[in-house]
Amino acid sequence: MKTLLSNPFKEKLRQGETQIGLWLSSTTSYMAEIAATAGYDWLLIDGEHAPNTVQDLYHQLQAVAPYASHPVIRPIEGSKSLIKQALDIGTQTLLIPMVDTAEQARQVVSAMRYPPVGERGVGASVARAARWGRVENYMAQANESLCLLVQVESKTALENLDAILDVEGIDGIFIGPADLSASLGYPDNAGHPEVQRIIKESLGRIRAAGKAAGFLAVDPAMAQKCLEWGANFIAVGVDTMLYSEALDRRLALFKPSSASPQKNHGSY
Repeated sequence: MKTLLSNPFKEKLRQGETQIGLWLSSTTSYMAEIAATAGYDWLLIDGEHAPNTVQDLYHQLQAVAPYASHPVIRPIEGSKSLIKQALDIGTQTLLIPMVDTAEQARQVVSAMRYPPVGERGVGASVARAARWGRVENYMAQANESLCLLVQVESKTALENLDAILDVEGIDGIFIGPADLSASLGYPDNAGHPEVQRIIKESLGRIRAAGKAAGFLAVDPAMAQKCLEWGANFIAVGVDTMLYSEALDRRLALFKPSSASPQKNHGSY
């Protein structure tokens, strides 16, 4: 099978095109496929805060594959073994959480790339990534076709942002609002003016460095602000939250007394 690997999501980010995404936390391929039919540019399959096994991630990649939405996997952390596993099951784009230093960023880049320029384990020829050996010259194509996004979500990471941005192989930086606000001393309050100032400033610094800038905002008004501030890949909802909100609204039509308490609709 002569296949030229490509990553349209990565190419669109390089061209500065805005990519609108959705967070998938439901851990089911059925829900992932429903989301994939909606027309979002990218879908984040969450392995950090959702109880996804590698088999769950694999099945969701399969469910999304026939559609235009680009799947992104967030592993629980950025170890070589987890990155190798996520790449071998066929994801081309990873979002790595909790990257605090340039050295961590370099380690993640190395884990994404085959030798001699990196440390990715060689074994995709027996895995979905290379279609079980049917993609000719997979190793020669793979490094360039992969997209690496890292999360900056702590006070330490902010202090090291410029150094992280200088690391070759980082395609984009995602600002994690929930962890960042807690690290800055404003837990569960990403809407605090100081946190908002830092988010705006950070998105601008990322774009000025020529990298893609990402964010997750479940409040449409916050999402719109981040787009105005320079975010060009942004998730505008979480499947489980949207599902629970729809359930509550429908039940409230018939049992108003059972309406759920007002939820926090700030950044997730």
